[in-house]
Amino acid sequence: MSEWTIKKALEWTEGYLADKGDENPRLSAQWLLSEACGLSRTQLFVNFDRPLSEDERGVLRDYVRRRGAGEPLQYITGEVAFRHINVKVRPGVLIPRPETEVLVSEVLAALPTPGPRDVAWNPEAAEQEREAVAAVKKALEEAGESASPSENTESNETEEDVAVGGDLGRPSSAGMDETRKSLLVADLCTGSGCIACSLAYEHPDVRVIATDVAPEAVALAKENTEALGLADRVAVLQCSLGSGIGEKRMGTFDAVVSNPPYVPTAVMAGIPREVADFEPTLALDGGADGLDLFRPLAQWAARALKPGGVLACELYEGHMDAARAVAEQAGFVDVHIVDDLTGRPRVLVAKR
Repeated sequence: MSEWTIKKALEWTEGYLADKGDENPRLSAQWLLSEACGLSRTQLFVNFDRPLSEDERGVLRDYVRRRGAGEPLQYITGEVAFRHINVKVRPGVLIPRPETEVLVSEVLAALPTPGPRDVAWNPEAAEQEREAVAAVKKALEEAGESASPSENTESNETEEDVAVGGDLGRPSSAGMDETRKSLLVADLCTGSGCIACSLAYEHPDVRVIATDVAPEAVALAKENTEALGLADRVAVLQCSLGSGIGEKRMGTFDAVVSNPPYVPTAVMAGIPREVADFEPTLALDGGADGLDLFRPLAQWAARALKPGGVLACELYEGHMDAARAVAEQAGFVDVHIVDDLTGRPRVLVAKR
């Protein structure tokens, strides 16, 4: 039997996936082989003659089988690039898409630019703070107290207090200039946490309270905040829309952002097979006109935002006029629609 090299594996995988109807079999083959061999796509092309080990061949066979059955590449590789970060993804949670990057851009454009720092970051003070937090958690565990939030509003409020810094007027991390004003953002229906993490990653003054009703999404979003070093600025709560966010937060948010389920039920039947068969319907189906969640979301945002605060939502392209009417009825002004990267009307932006 001839040796199974990277070149031969690429050629065979591309042909197999083409026969299975993959829209871009060459790219899929490259990604799967990169993941199986632990090489970048560039490294594949300079190692055509390298033979695959038995373990690599076994992993590749499993990946190809899953991709051939229509499973999205992102679920197989376990991560996806989103703006300036990589986030973990897995079945049961919606895969971040490029059009959602526009939603993040609109929120960042609406927020004040990062303020100057009068005091440089102090890594020694930050380490002391982390050690103090760890000591408190250990003491709670030894006392038999749970450090995990329960599902009631009081416990959720405690978690959001910790993650957004207690006093929302200043950053929580030690060594940072305390005259800098924090910006508070709510990310509803956070899914993987890609929006919340991008906002916090790209804007140092942003603190985010992210929510999702699905426990799988909440767990994944927390993993992503921790992996990106953002757990001190992004709190993730399990609740429907903003129901778990404390009443004392109403009127304090600088922005409310959301990529809610927005595909009209009648349109769901025509979405691609790899989306319909593998991604969660809960995160896609927005009811008859795609606005079932946007209506209560807009009402909540009108209460949660400061005067002049921004609401930004990704919604179904065919019902933007109806969404505009919903926003205006909730009291929003300066409502405008922004196109996504393909030129389709996708993001609604409005001011309180």
